[in-house]
Amino acid sequence: MKEIIVYTDYVCPFCLITEPLIREAIKGKELKITWRPYELRPFPVPTLNVEDGYLPSIWERAVYPMAKKLGVELTLPTISPQPRTTKAFEAFAFAETQGLGDAFSMATLSSFFQKNQDIGETDVLLNIAQEIGLDPVRLNKSLASNEFTETHKRALNKAKQKDKINVVPTIIIGDERFEGVPDRKWLKSAINKLYL
Repeated sequence: MKEIIVYTDYVCPFCLITEPLIREAIKGKELKITWRPYELRPFPVPTLNVEDGYLPSIWERAVYPMAKKLGVELTLPTISPQPRTTKAFEAFAFAETQGLGDAFSMATLSSFFQKNQDIGETDVLLNIAQEIGLDPVRLNKSLASNEFTETHKRALNKAKQKDKINVVPTIIIGDERFEGVPDRKWLKSAINKLYL
C-alpha cells in the first residue's frame, strides 16, 4: 500500500494541526499514514518550560491562529518542563507491532494538547493504550523491560542519517518532501504523483 510518512514529536502542536489536512487529502484513497519519531529535544537537551515566555509567545503568534484557521482545538499544555517523548515513542513502537501506530500517535497528541496530560508518565501512556485497544499490561511490561529502546534508537538514527530530519512535522510522499504544516495544494500534488 502507498504511504504518507509523517515525522513527528508528540510535543509539537504543528503535528496535531497537520493531521486533519492529511486525512482530508487521503480521503477515498488507498493510502496509509506512517508515523515516524523525531525527538526535538533528546536527553540531555533541556525541554521547554511554559514559564519562560517562548512557548506562550509562539503559541499566540503561530499555533493558535493556524489551529483556528484549520478548525483544530488545542491548548498550550501547562506541564512544565515539557515531557520527554522517549517512552511515548517506545510505546508507539509497541503499538506498531499491533497495527495501532496511527491510533496511538493521534491519541498521544490529543492527550497532550487537548487533555493536558503528561505523556512522559507511564500511567498516561497505559491509559492511552487502553483507549485504543492495546493491552496495557503487556505495554507496561514492554516499557519496564525497555523492549523497544533499541528499536526507537534505530528509528531516530534513520531520521537523522537517512532522511535528514531536523523539523517536525516533515512529510514525505514518494519523492516529495515538505517541512512544516503543508498546504492543501502541495498535498494534493504530491499524492497525485504517487499514482503516475
